Amino acid sequence: MKKIIFILFLSFIFLNFSEEKSTPEKPKLVIGIVIDQMRYDYLTRYYNRFGNNGFKRLLNEGFSVENVHFNYIPTYTAVGHTSIYTGTTPDHHGIIGNNWYDKFLKKSIYCVDDFTYASVGTDSDYGQKSPYRLATTTITDQLLLAQNMRGKSIGIALKDRSAILPVGHTATAAYWYEGKDKGHFITSSFYRNDLPSWVTDFNKLQKAEYYTSKPWNTLYDIKTYTNSTADNSIFEGVFTGEKLPIFPHDIPNLKKENGNLSIISDTPFGNSLTLDFAKAAIIGENLGKNKDTDFLAISFSSTDYVGHKYGVDAIETEDTYVRLDRDLAELFRFLDKKVGKGKYTIFLTADHGAIRVPAYLDSLRIPAKYFNTRKFKTFLDSVSTKHFKSTELVENFSNYQLFLDKEKIDSLGLKLDDVAEIFADELVNFETISKAVTAKTLQKTNFTKGILNVLQNGYNQKLSGDVLLIPNPGTISGKRTGTTHGSGFSYDTHVPIIFYGNGIKKGTTKKRYEITDIAPTIANLLKIEAPNSTTGIIIEEVFK
Repeated sequence: MKKIIFILFLSFIFLNFSEEKSTPEKPKLVIGIVIDQMRYDYLTRYYNRFGNNGFKRLLNEGFSVENVHFNYIPTYTAVGHTSIYTGTTPDHHGIIGNNWYDKFLKKSIYCVDDFTYASVGTDSDYGQKSPYRLATTTITDQLLLAQNMRGKSIGIALKDRSAILPVGHTATAAYWYEGKDKGHFITSSFYRNDLPSWVTDFNKLQKAEYYTSKPWNTLYDIKTYTNSTADNSIFEGVFTGEKLPIFPHDIPNLKKENGNLSIISDTPFGNSLTLDFAKAAIIGENLGKNKDTDFLAISFSSTDYVGHKYGVDAIETEDTYVRLDRDLAELFRFLDKKVGKGKYTIFLTADHGAIRVPAYLDSLRIPAKYFNTRKFKTFLDSVSTKHFKSTELVENFSNYQLFLDKEKIDSLGLKLDDVAEIFADELVNFETISKAVTAKTLQKTNFTKGILNVLQNGYNQKLSGDVLLIPNPGTISGKRTGTTHGSGFSYDTHVPIIFYGNGIKKGTTKKRYEITDIAPTIANLLKIEAPNSTTGIIIEEVFK
């Protein structure tokens, strides 16, 4: 009897020990969702317009981080996607813009162009891309490395940079959209030499033709769009061939003058097309059904195109988010069916925000201006002539950075640091510039807070310019209709982060976090090493 009791006691101890040491099952699939140009306040502004199964499902059943900001300048698409997935800022990962001036090649370059590779799925050069300018690993790279290159990682977006940069150097594939007369998803020989059959089959469906064969009208009665300004606003852009920015937008008859099938990007149906392709990828690649964890990075790009054209307050923008909410609900329903509820993890965020149309703000007597490139060039030349008797000392001005001509400066017997300092001291006096600092200042000074800290995080000593400028709050370059982004101010930096699914608890936090905290948090969830230049921290509150 004593022997039986002793055995039962040992069994009890063993079972309890095993339960304590057991680890929860990892998700079979991680889905990263980046919504291009989504301000945080769209979640609250449109909340009552959303259904229960899209954004609200994530908010009610997941964990929302409400005070998240980008911690660098410039807040552009390529930089945002890269920072989200690497867990670090441009000073480390090397993607300092969508385009930037390459001071070694002496020309402007695009972040993912790589002409050593061939296009796949098209006879154009639009597939000649790769992530080779990305200087670090991504969370998707780290997942495959941890699994000895088992599992799959796939990037999907309308934009090439939004598909390529999130999935890093080891991706199974990245696919992006080629519009014009094609309307197909394509890739690069960096990933593979032909399209898989499921992509070919999807392209044959000609879904872009279908989505652009009908006018874009509001999903609901236009009178219910009370979160937005009046439909016919002078602060909104128009399609070529349109006289007024009003519903309905006659997409079938506007296609010819607006890039044919490229027009879909400027409508909410570009998001629907992206969703359809993502679903095809899950089925075609059997994602979430393998022994190891797979990763799908989806970027919804049409929100950015619509925002650029119409601005933050337009009915078009509201309608795009109401329709995206429906697309997300369909994605989640599909994942429940194909992968299994509780077997996948999602994070949803944005690559940057956007400012309200400055012309609209100015009409309300709120300080907001436009940076006048022509006037700035005249001012720059006057400064250069005054101090150096030459207008040839600036090699390039782009992304609010001056790249100085070092050879010319040397030939005049001048010192680079002295020239840069004079330009910085003078250019801060231009009407729409609030700060100007030299690269040397950023190298020698550690700014721990404020806008100069944000600028410093975006400064890459090897790649960036010699003088960096910060426009006044509320200032953008470009047209007086629609909006843009790129600054370090809250309208561009404050975005949502919502975690949902396997391993994630319900809840919210108002603590301040940075966009670079996503990658280390997902790495911790997966019990793998964070990307190799990560500077973010783990958001421990999200875990069960």
